[in-house]
Amino acid sequence: MNFCNNQTSVKSKTLDGNIGYIQISNFADDTYDLTSKAVQKFKDDKVQGLIIDMRNNPGGLLEQAVNVSSLWLPTGTNVLKEKTGGTVVKSYESTGNDIAKGIPTVVLINEGSASASEITAGALRDNNAVYLIGQKSYGKGVVQQLINFNDGSQLKVTVASWYRPNGQNIHHKGIKPDKSVKMTDEDVKADKDPQLQAAQEYLNKNR
Repeated sequence: MNFCNNQTSVKSKTLDGNIGYIQISNFADDTYDLTSKAVQKFKDDKVQGLIIDMRNNPGGLLEQAVNVSSLWLPTGTNVLKEKTGGTVVKSYESTGNDIAKGIPTVVLINEGSASASEITAGALRDNNAVYLIGQKSYGKGVVQQLINFNDGSQLKVTVASWYRPNGQNIHHKGIKPDKSVKMTDEDVKADKDPQLQAAQEYLNKNR
């Protein structure tokens, strides 16, 4: 049965009758709830694998990214560390609602995947929960604040940096996929998606 959710941040459907596809366009207030419902639906349908599409996802709410990551990770698993001057000021861990644990999962990323989407992709990959396909992500991994001056001008100051579970800072480095697959302008014009195709092939080979 095909299942599609047309809400703002999450869309889902069944591919080839046995692969659950979830597109997360940004991390908004409804993202975790919608993703959780989609994952549970696919789990009940006994799909052979999941594809989480976070291509061109610019990020959004950090809390939602941590909660979505928790769908694959046991309670207490490190998702992200926030550091200032090399010192950890905050550590984010999974809440443990790991309903997707054990389901073969591919995450699609590209140069438009940034911030919260990189946190999710990095946390899941570093904890060996998913396989990454696509292109290297954008590389946005800092916490910034605006300082307002009396003359109306503003200054953006970096106050902290985000670090993946493997200890790497995301900023300016991005996240490299396990398998690099390009998507050209010609592919787009021809309505082809080699990255999605590669994800389906991977899941079909790794049942």
